[in-house]
Amino acid sequence: MKRLLLTCTDLMAIQFLVPHVKYLSEHGFSVELACSEVGGRLQELRTVLSGIAPVHTVRLVRNPFSLRNRKGLSDLKKIINGRSWDVIWTNEPVMGVMTRVAAKTVRKKGTKVVYMVHGFHFYKGAPLTNWLLYYPVEKYCSRLCDMIITINEEDYQRAKGFHAKRTEKIPGVGVNLDCFAPNNDVRKQWREKLELSPNDTLLLTVGELTPRKNQHVMIKAVKLLQNSNVKLFVCGCGKLELQLKNTVKMLKLEEQVKLLGYRKDIPQLCCAADAFVFTSIQEGLPRALLEAMADGKAIVCSNIRGNVDLVKDGKGGLVVRNDAESVAAALKELIENQRLREEMGAYNMKAAEMFREENSLKKVCILLQDL
Repeated sequence: MKRLLLTCTDLMAIQFLVPHVKYLSEHGFSVELACSEVGGRLQELRTVLSGIAPVHTVRLVRNPFSLRNRKGLSDLKKIINGRSWDVIWTNEPVMGVMTRVAAKTVRKKGTKVVYMVHGFHFYKGAPLTNWLLYYPVEKYCSRLCDMIITINEEDYQRAKGFHAKRTEKIPGVGVNLDCFAPNNDVRKQWREKLELSPNDTLLLTVGELTPRKNQHVMIKAVKLLQNSNVKLFVCGCGKLELQLKNTVKMLKLEEQVKLLGYRKDIPQLCCAADAFVFTSIQEGLPRALLEAMADGKAIVCSNIRGNVDLVKDGKGGLVVRNDAESVAAALKELIENQRLREEMGAYNMKAAEMFREENSLKKVCILLQDL
């Protein structure tokens, strides 16, 4: 049985990687985790993985310039050098750099190091500072691992020019598609529960309320539509909540735009929705889009890395410039054409199949076993 150390934040683990830990534990790996606590969910993670994988604490923070990260590096060295590992699988920029640095000694002794990229901070259209700060570090640290795993085409092509021995691309961390599927009974029930009329068109978006997710653009687009039957439900919480509420109030959209906060009923809300809108500035491979596709929703999204890996423009949705006017024009086209929405939704359901969670679990397991 191979000994595997998985390093990531508590949020990354609890939101995306728990199925991988369970799958690997059932397929020839003895797994342990080393996690930084950035989301207050470390204890929840320990509970979920009780009896499956121990979870160690690493004192890292997300700010790459924080001096506190020296303590985290020390924690990682103790964990890595304190026992024998066959494979170390690391994720995310700060954790990824620190883990690879901490593993330099054991790698010389035969431990294999794998870095999974969930979206480089340098990308087409990224600020120059991102390229100056992150690109040189990532390129150098690629020397310190045996494999880089990417989840979108742009990052894959970029990483192939780095120094790791192998570069692979997988269909993201996977989505449980069985939770997302059209259901007319659920749709009717939830539209009644949400007090939507038959004439209302419900637009849905899911994501943290942060500058990166860029919800301001879609809210302004709803204003440009000048159609009181259009409703936008925004699911998620974050530091921009007050700003977004003020924007809604300033634009007098209180009856059309609802900020719902963190929700556990996304599958039901997806069923109730007519289309999905996603105006993010930066993504790796957005799970929210995949879930909407699996539920048979037509998409309006920004023309960025990650989005374009999922949404085929003109087939599964409309991929547009990230401004209110372009988003509004695309939404208007979908709102006025139910047949187009249905055709795009059907296309997306088929396209989402390749991103099924089982595919990702098997692919990652094979890659780690093959080292």
